[in-house]
Amino acid sequence: MSDLCAPGFPEEEVRHRARAGAAAAFPPPGAYGRVLFGAEHGGDARPDAGRDLLDGLRITPPVLMPQRLARLIDLGREPDYRDVELTTEIGGFTSSLPVYVSALGSTRAAGGDLGLALSRQAGALGLPMVIGENVVPVNGYGRQGEAADRALLGRLRAYTGQLPDGRGGVAVQQSTEDADAEVWNLVYSDPAASPLLASGRLAFELKLGQGAKPGLGGMTVLDAEAATRVGDRYGLDDVFGDGRVLRSSTPGTFTAEILRQQIRLMRNNFPRARVWVKLHPGRDVAEAARVAAEAGADAVTVDGAEGGTGWAPGAFPDQVGLPLAECLRRLAAAGPPPCLLVSGRMWEGGRAVKSLALGARAVGLGRAALLATAEDPQDGLIRFAECLALELRLLISALGKYAPEALDRDDVWSPDFPGNPAAG
Repeated sequence: MSDLCAPGFPEEEVRHRARAGAAAAFPPPGAYGRVLFGAEHGGDARPDAGRDLLDGLRITPPVLMPQRLARLIDLGREPDYRDVELTTEIGGFTSSLPVYVSALGSTRAAGGDLGLALSRQAGALGLPMVIGENVVPVNGYGRQGEAADRALLGRLRAYTGQLPDGRGGVAVQQSTEDADAEVWNLVYSDPAASPLLASGRLAFELKLGQGAKPGLGGMTVLDAEAATRVGDRYGLDDVFGDGRVLRSSTPGTFTAEILRQQIRLMRNNFPRARVWVKLHPGRDVAEAARVAAEAGADAVTVDGAEGGTGWAPGAFPDQVGLPLAECLRRLAAAGPPPCLLVSGRMWEGGRAVKSLALGARAVGLGRAALLATAEDPQDGLIRFAECLALELRLLISALGKYAPEALDRDDVWSPDFPGNPAAG
């Protein structure tokens, strides 16, 4: 087990799932017959102080279930949760679950053996995976003698080496410094990516922002030697006074027209790759998503303010950006893009089902994927995904439905409170 930690995140619950797998969806079996289980708060969905609005919603099964009847007729027997089909189309890829692995870039937590172990397990699961920004400018591509465990090519090979036929796919993210390093050109022309291109399982993701620090670029902490090596590519600031420096990426500049032209350029220059766009939780997130979708993006990712796996200024996580629930409300009001992907504090089935019901096609695992892999580099993410899949099947079946795309806003409820995404 690594020393990776995630303050404020349900770390121990994630690690338990990485160890116990599907059994973690239930109370300890030894408590059966001795402990009476029930709601602790009487079903009150009003959020406590500091509680996430999405967590405050309740999933609301109906009594009368016409879709269950249709499934019964189709099967010739009474359906149960095992009849829920979780295979989902995500941004042009076929995923075994309505889940993808969120962008993990050049931060130390996602590098080395942990990043490779995560890539292998994501591939084995058939889940789409995003390779985040700044990997090439900081660690290299992998063909010039760079450390294979930290280079982009190492992650790509680890993932594709386990990928089953017809499942999954890789989205390679690019920001300003990546564009300078011509990352997409490197990947698109690399023989190692040819199988992904040939099978339609390669995407390029244009990054406009991230949930942990909306309006800023990526940030990491470097020692003096590493800072000297990348000083010509990044902004460096000696804020710590101990030899370590802050390395900052530029966030990029976008208007509606710049975004349209960038997507058109991607489609023209890389016609065999899918086009993904990642947005931070800005106040105009619905407008930005609309522009991206109309310009031809295959998927639009919205990273809620709860998201984040890297390094961020302390003022940002709790005070900057819209909560994911509010992003979903605004997107629903404006009409969400055809393939909306969302991330932000995803770790269990209830939060995922609420997001799917409110318009998302799939949800992204960031911290949860890293923690599960850190708990067991061989099978931790696989066991975690088994537990998540069981919860998804149980919850979707309880709603009388048998596929994630059947979920809708009627499946969630909460008392009226400001920002309630289920109101109206």
